[in-house]
Amino acid sequence: MNPMNSTNPTNSTNSINPTNSKNPEGFTLFELLIAIFIFALVLTTIYASSTGTFRVVNETESEVEIYRMARIAMERMLEDLESLYVQRSPLTGKPAEGASTTSLFVGKDQEIDGRSADTLRFISRAHVNLGGQDQDPGAVEISYYVRESDEGDDLVLYRSDKPVFEVSGSPEEETGGLVLSERLVSVTLTYRDENGDVREGWDSDSEELKDKTPKMVSISLEFQNTSNPDVPLTFMTSIALPIEQGYTW
Repeated sequence: MNPMNSTNPTNSTNSINPTNSKNPEGFTLFELLIAIFIFALVLTTIYASSTGTFRVVNETESEVEIYRMARIAMERMLEDLESLYVQRSPLTGKPAEGASTTSLFVGKDQEIDGRSADTLRFISRAHVNLGGQDQDPGAVEISYYVRESDEGDDLVLYRSDKPVFEVSGSPEEETGGLVLSERLVSVTLTYRDENGDVREGWDSDSEELKDKTPKMVSISLEFQNTSNPDVPLTFMTSIALPIEQGYTW
């Protein structure tokens, strides 16, 4: 054998030289912690965004409902007052003798737990027919009165509508009226006399205001504000009462 043709394993071009490269499988603990942190951050952002959106939606729906109640209450009260009915003599222009019932206009400045809860009674032709009867009862006594809700955290405004011959009692004794507005903080009524002076109450049976009606009535309704409880939602309006309300012979 020729020694020159012998193969030297150390010089062979087919020899394999293994490398030190690594091929790890799975994730390290640090990578898992980073992934969990990112996932929790995304969930927190989504939750905060969704709860904020739902809160805004609920507050908006609550305010829309309050605006609806305020509009209905104001329109009803204005229509009732615009139809104010007082019988007067066609000769003297003064309330007819014996017609004290149909000259009634009594507004009382009252409170419930320190919250304004004014009441009002007067004669009007603005009868609301809820019984399906076709007969017109003529003049009716309308009462607005306030009661505390069953929960006790808000006030409820009621409206009572009765024919004059069925009237008994006063707003303090009224029951069974229709709910006009809920979630109220206060109900305030003020009256302006013929001299332009503002009065917190009015009594057409008193000596000073005997058989007189105010020239103007101002109405203020304050509702609970869910977005800012310290600042109630306030709605105000005023109405000039008609000069001539009716005649008798």
